[in-house]
Amino acid sequence: MRVNVQVIQVMAGVLLSVLPGLCQNAVAGEVLDRVQRSGELRVCVWPDYYGISYRNPKTRQFTGLDIDLSAEFARELGTRLNHVDSSFATLAEDLLKDRCDIAMFAVGVLPQREKVLRFSQPYLQSDIYAVTTRSSRVVRRWEDIDQPGVQVAVQAGTFMEPVMRDALKQASMVVIRPPATREQELEAGRVDVFMTDYPYSRRLLDNAEWARLISPPQPFHVLPYAYAVRPGDEEWLARVNRFVTDMRQDGRLESAARRHRLVEIVVRPSAR
Repeated sequence: MRVNVQVIQVMAGVLLSVLPGLCQNAVAGEVLDRVQRSGELRVCVWPDYYGISYRNPKTRQFTGLDIDLSAEFARELGTRLNHVDSSFATLAEDLLKDRCDIAMFAVGVLPQREKVLRFSQPYLQSDIYAVTTRSSRVVRRWEDIDQPGVQVAVQAGTFMEPVMRDALKQASMVVIRPPATREQELEAGRVDVFMTDYPYSRRLLDNAEWARLISPPQPFHVLPYAYAVRPGDEEWLARVNRFVTDMRQDGRLESAARRHRLVEIVVRPSAR
């Protein structure tokens, strides 16, 4: 059999020219490959999360720590940024049905969420706080919350829902679902107190003179917050983790937290 050396050399040259691209795609993973090919990073956010990913109802502009950091991530990837409206109640469905590539809105790492999603390294952590009215005679201290007849509100889909369901022994829990809000229910007197985290509590303290924050006397249920992705793409999760590590170490997280007054809940890099 005669071998055409020239043909083999041409084929080898073609293979060598495409091999780097093939290897890069294999390492990049399905999601990162698609993000780079499309030039778009789709980021799920909850547009009512004050200090994290909040859309101003008047200007329709987004502000918040994860708005800033999602822009940083898109810049690193060299893509445009597309924020996709989501919520804690629809988070898993939005990721699993490919409506977004990543959820970046301080997602609490809960066991039930870990069963269906994958999480990055944590970058924030928060305990649970109580919000009541300044005029309330029912709830004045943390110890007043779990008492007979007290109506305790939680936002549907947040980590407060399962935690408070287990914690409350005498009070009644009220799950608030959109379009209703915890603030409306509290102001209307239909609930006596609602439970929230540190970022959301800032919204009330900054904008509602009638609101009063009650902190737990000791740590109650401190939860790490992370970014969430759908399972099955370890390369994409590794790329997200690299971003989290870098922005924790190079000061971008700390800087964003200072802008949005969330320094108290930043997870700082461990000393080397």
